[in-house]
Amino acid sequence: MTPALVVISGRPGAGKTTLAHAVARGAGCPAICRDEIREGMAHAGTSDPTMMRTFETFFATVELLLRAGVTVVAEAAFQDKLWRPRLEPLAGLARIRVVRCDVDPAVARDRIERRRRTEAARAAHGDRAWLDGPPPEWTPIALDVPALVVDTTDGYSPALPEIIAFARAD
Repeated sequence: MTPALVVISGRPGAGKTTLAHAVARGAGCPAICRDEIREGMAHAGTSDPTMMRTFETFFATVELLLRAGVTVVAEAAFQDKLWRPRLEPLAGLARIRVVRCDVDPAVARDRIERRRRTEAARAAHGDRAWLDGPPPEWTPIALDVPALVVDTTDGYSPALPEIIAFARAD
């Protein structure tokens, strides 16, 4: 059977990483999270100010797993312009489905501020841009694949079992 690529997307502070790990546990597969790769590079003393090494490492890891027949949950903001050209070719390797996290902007801002204060690894990210004025523009990924919008403002709507069922669907 062809593996699935479950793309977890959304604005910063939308709860993507938390949801990605929950979906991966429920689906019995790995979660590959762009920010965790970037934090690992920072921990190793590897600077990546343009994020291009992180971007390339993320896609190389996802592609390697898909070619090995592994279902993968991949998490990042997935803005359309930058990410769609790298996701479209993966359709030949996997059944792609997109989960887009939506969140109340005030809740997202609070989450970003709390992470910045409590998680040292967040220093590797550009979170200040989301706190020092109006949020930067963000355009959701647009692929012609099954998609599910999840409100993460207060828990998950739809509920986690429905999200996992969506991720596991053939």
